[in-house]
Amino acid sequence: MKQVVAYIDGGARGNPGPAGWGARITTRDGDTIAEISGGLTNNVAEYHGLVAALDWCATHGATDVLIRSDSLLLVQQMRGVYKVKHEGLKPLYGRARLLALQIGSVTFEHVRRELNRDADRLANSAMDDVQRAQA
Repeated sequence: MKQVVAYIDGGARGNPGPAGWGARITTRDGDTIAEISGGLTNNVAEYHGLVAALDWCATHGATDVLIRSDSLLLVQQMRGVYKVKHEGLKPLYGRARLLALQIGSVTFEHVRRELNRDADRLANSAMDDVQRAQA
């Protein structure tokens, strides 16, 4: 299990509002290895999903990771095409870069939202959990 694909997503309901991230880790053949998610109350959910997925991959010995995200901003920032200007994202971006270096080979691919349904489902589940906790 050295090569994996991580589908990541983050979202928020309102600004401010509950936010959540989700990540589905699969084999290259599409078999699910893990599903992880978490809730937030800020606007950096996409990066939390990325960092969590990379952390999972590093911890489990993956050495070749393909990250698929429907966030063009995140993908372009991680590719070095766009600068990270938001102060709240800089520490998460830095953590993601370090994890990517630790893993060895990490590539980033932008995918259409409909190809990222499982990660979106996990992010929405995390947002539901945040809303329930706040109620």
